[in-house]
Amino acid sequence: MKVLLVQPPQFGKPGFTKIAMVEPLGLEMVAGALVDDHEVRIHDMRIDDDLESALKSFKPDAVGISCCFTIDVYRARSIARRVKACCAPFVFIGGLHASLNPPDFEDEAIDCIVVGAGEFAARELIDALESKRDLHQIEGLVLNNGGQTFTGPRTQVKDLDKLPFPARHLLPKSRRHRYFFNFWKPLATIETARGCPHRCNFCSVWTFFEGRCTTKSPERVAEELARRDERYVLITDDNFLLSVKRAKRIAEIIEERGIEKRYSFQARSDTIVRHPEIISQWKKVGLSHVFIGFESLDEEGLEAVNKKNSVETNEDALKICQDHGLSVTTAFIINPDFEQSDFERLRNYIVDRRISLPQFTVLTPLPGTDLFREVEKKIMFRNYELYDFIHSVLPTKLDPKEFYREFASLYSAAYINSGVLKRRSARLLRDIAARRLSLPHIIRVLRAAREFADGANYMAPLKTAQRTGETG
Repeated sequence: MKVLLVQPPQFGKPGFTKIAMVEPLGLEMVAGALVDDHEVRIHDMRIDDDLESALKSFKPDAVGISCCFTIDVYRARSIARRVKACCAPFVFIGGLHASLNPPDFEDEAIDCIVVGAGEFAARELIDALESKRDLHQIEGLVLNNGGQTFTGPRTQVKDLDKLPFPARHLLPKSRRHRYFFNFWKPLATIETARGCPHRCNFCSVWTFFEGRCTTKSPERVAEELARRDERYVLITDDNFLLSVKRAKRIAEIIEERGIEKRYSFQARSDTIVRHPEIISQWKKVGLSHVFIGFESLDEEGLEAVNKKNSVETNEDALKICQDHGLSVTTAFIINPDFEQSDFERLRNYIVDRRISLPQFTVLTPLPGTDLFREVEKKIMFRNYELYDFIHSVLPTKLDPKEFYREFASLYSAAYINSGVLKRRSARLLRDIAARRLSLPHIIRVLRAAREFADGANYMAPLKTAQRTGETG
C-alpha cells in the first residue's frame, strides 16, 4: 500500500517552533515499521505546505497525521478533511494528544486514532487494510464508525531495541538539514528511552506511557548516532539520566567508536547533583547543552506541581553544569497567579546567575493530565490554539495586558538586554565562516527572540478567542 505520513504546519507569533524545529522523529519511526512492506512518504508541512500536490502526485491509499501537541488539534482535523476531499484514502491520526484525547478526533474525515506508541500498531493497521481484515481485531485503535469504538489497550513495547530504525532516508538531505535548535543547525534527534518515573502534575508524558519506563541498549543508541551525519544531536528523552549506569556506558561506546558530535539532553537536577561525574564524562564526548526543569524559585511552587525536588538542588546542578562550561536551559513555569514582584524576582535571578538559555512557559493544564483534572472548572479558554505554553487558559491575577507585558519582559531581560547574544557573536561568526550556519538563519532566530520580548504579540490570539466565543 501507499502510505503518506503528514506533520502539521507550524504557526504563531511568537512561537517556540520559530526557535526550534526538529525532524518529525515520530513519523520517521512509524515509517521505519512500514517501509519494508509498503511504499511510504513523509510530508512535513512546516517545510512544504503544498499538501494537495503531494496527495495528487503520490495517490496514497492511507494517510497518517501526527498530533502530539494540543495546539495541533485543529490543524490535524483540517488536514484530514483536505485529504478526504482530495483523494478519499483511509485517514488515521496518532500522537500524544490524540492518544490521550480520542474524542477530539471524532470526525467523519478521520477513520481511526492510533492510541499509544504507533510503530507496530500502524504496521498491523496498514497490513489489515491491505488484506481487508477486520480492524476491530487490532488492539490500540479507536475506530470512528457512527461513534467511537476502542479495540482495547495495546501491550507496550518492553524492549526498545526491537523498534525499527527511523526511516530518515525518506526525507531528502536538503530537507533534513532544515531542522534546528536555536543556533544548532543542521540538527539530528534521537530517542533513547521512553517514559519517566516521576509524576509532575502538568506532564502528559508519564500518562502517555502509563507510568512505565523503557530504554534502548547503549549499543543500539551508539549505532543510531553513528548513522547520523549531522554535527548536532538533540536527545529527545524527557529524562536521559533515567539510568546513570546506562548513560555512562553510552558515553563509553561513543568514545570507543570515535563518534564526534555535540549533544544536548534533558535531566533532573537531583540526578546531576548525585552523579556530577556523569556530566564530566559526557562533556568529554561532546555534551554542550543541558535542559533542566527548575519550574519554580520556591519550594511551594515545586510542591504545587509535584516536582519532588528542591530549589537548593536546582542551584547545585546549575553550578555543576556551568563549571563544566555547558550552556544550560533552566525551564521556569509562570503561574497565572504571578504578581509584578514574582516577575521581577525571576528576572533578577536569571541575570544574576548568568543563565545562558532560560525558558519561560505559562502553567498549562494539558487535556489528559492530572493538572487538567484538578483545575478544569477554572479554565477560561477552551481554544486549543491557546494551549501553546505562552498563553494562560486560566484566569490571571494581573490584568492580561500587564501579565503578558511582564511575561515578555522575562525574555527581554534574558536575551535582549542581558548581552547573551553579544557574548555568542564570536562563535556565530565562526559558524558562518565554517558554513555551519547561514546569516538568514541567525536573523530568523534573533527575530523570533524579539517577538517573545514584545508583550503585544501575546494579546491578538486572546482577542480572537474572545470574539469567536472560544472560552470556557
